[in-house]
Amino acid sequence: MRISELRQRLRAAGAGPSHEFRVLRLWSQALPQDSGRRRVEDFLPRTLRDALPAIEAELDGLARVASAHPGEDGSERLLVALADGQTVESVLLPRGGLCISSQVGCAVGCGFCMTGRDGLLRQLGSAEMVAQVVLARRRRDVRKVVFMGMGEPAHNLDEVLEAIDLLGTAGKIGHKNLVLSTVGDPRVFERLPQQRVKPALALSLHTTRPELRERLLPRAPRMTAADLVERGEAYARASGYPIQYQWTLLEGVNDGEDEVEGVVQLLKGKYGVLNLIPYNRVDGLDFRRPSWERAADMARTLHRRGILTKLRHSAGQDVDGGCGQLRARSIEQPVTFAPSPR
Repeated sequence: MRISELRQRLRAAGAGPSHEFRVLRLWSQALPQDSGRRRVEDFLPRTLRDALPAIEAELDGLARVASAHPGEDGSERLLVALADGQTVESVLLPRGGLCISSQVGCAVGCGFCMTGRDGLLRQLGSAEMVAQVVLARRRRDVRKVVFMGMGEPAHNLDEVLEAIDLLGTAGKIGHKNLVLSTVGDPRVFERLPQQRVKPALALSLHTTRPELRERLLPRAPRMTAADLVERGEAYARASGYPIQYQWTLLEGVNDGEDEVEGVVQLLKGKYGVLNLIPYNRVDGLDFRRPSWERAADMARTLHRRGILTKLRHSAGQDVDGGCGQLRARSIEQPVTFAPSPR
């Protein structure tokens, strides 16, 4: 379901702009439709009140928690079942963060990622993306939403932008706390400046070497790292939000001194931060995560040389934290549905 379709349903049931906003606000914030100071009977038209139970039931059916896997670090990975039986992953992160999926599968085929191994299975509707936020908010407070789960948001851009618009308005998420992550697609740089809600941008860099980037991200747009940074820098200056450059650390692949030199040349003086993220191991792949000491040394070296660098703890290491791993495991082993905490 698309949010635009939901809006049409509400209008057909007699909702005016304020009624529509109230329904979307309460749903996206995981609040009951009878919440608030104004009674439903005094505010919503009778035709909308009559239609609302069926609409709420449909919204509740968009997504449900198939299984929940809390991690020792405070994260919680959710396997989310959609209405057609497909599954995606959401991850509740420490300190109010949530990572959600925008596709079932992915067409980019990153060599170190489980999600893309079976290709793209289907797109998610914008309402299915917001439904993941609703599920998470029923479990804990969510103040930041990152489109960095299963899928490449640029390949489903209309739906992603529609979800971002709702979350940044009725959903009460600060615009800089909405983060769109992409491998680098020209459409993203064209569309984001035109939006009412302009999210922060995370760009998957992973290497400064063109031949390695083609090997790690085989079906990403053929943009060089320099082109990617140039486009990102323009958006960062226009939006006022620094770019988050993502770098999955792979032992012996992109953690060497040559990459340190490349990063310094590429990012010195840029309005952004480099996130070094040690790799989450995936069964069947030969990549390994470097030692924490090696990762910390790389971060310190970059920081000393003028690159704002953060070494991130990979959330959910003990609960199949790598994107796509939980879904892959569930396909092999049937899941039972987790009860709602409410």
